[in-house]
Amino acid sequence: MDKDAANINTKLSLLARMTASSMAVVVAALAAFSCSSDHAAHAPAVSDKDSLPFMQSWGVSTLISDSGVIRYKITAEEWFIYNTTQPPRWTFMKGILLEKFDSTFHSDWFVQADTAYCHNQELWELRGRVVIRNQEGTVFTSEEFFWDMERHETYSNQFMTIRKPDEFLQGYRFRSNEQMTRYTVSNANAETPFSDSGSSTAAAPNDSLVRTAPAKPNQP
Repeated sequence: MDKDAANINTKLSLLARMTASSMAVVVAALAAFSCSSDHAAHAPAVSDKDSLPFMQSWGVSTLISDSGVIRYKITAEEWFIYNTTQPPRWTFMKGILLEKFDSTFHSDWFVQADTAYCHNQELWELRGRVVIRNQEGTVFTSEEFFWDMERHETYSNQFMTIRKPDEFLQGYRFRSNEQMTRYTVSNANAETPFSDSGSSTAAAPNDSLVRTAPAKPNQP
């Protein structure tokens, strides 16, 4: 009986060691799985710095100055500013009315558009139904319009129409000075509504047409 008891104790001891080893393996596996799960759960989050605006404004009507001189006026339903994008930008997704002033605070032109962006406070991009009216009363319409404040020029690569009291002009690749008074249009054709004979005349398409607004008379 003593020999049998010894064998039983030996087998129990071996079983205990095997059980302990098995438990250690199981614990190690669980620990590894737990670490793996924790690592997966704590993956880097998607950065939202480009999707969240720094500032949001609604019902905006404000004047913007440059070196202490009022340069333009913004009227918009909403205005979002993103200062972490490259480049930083302003967005006007619900339309804008933008008016530009000269150094004496007289209006050079005003423009309205369905959507507008201002990149790095230097380049304005207007999209949708864009309508511009300059100080001479000439009306420009297009689906895009760019105003480069650094280069002091405006331009559009889309189809542009230009309507004056005595002329209608249309074409592509519009380029103009900042005041919208001297401009060129490529692949253009022009129509004069009324000639001396009382009938309208149309010009054949030209590679480029250049128009310059008449100089204003000197004010007393």
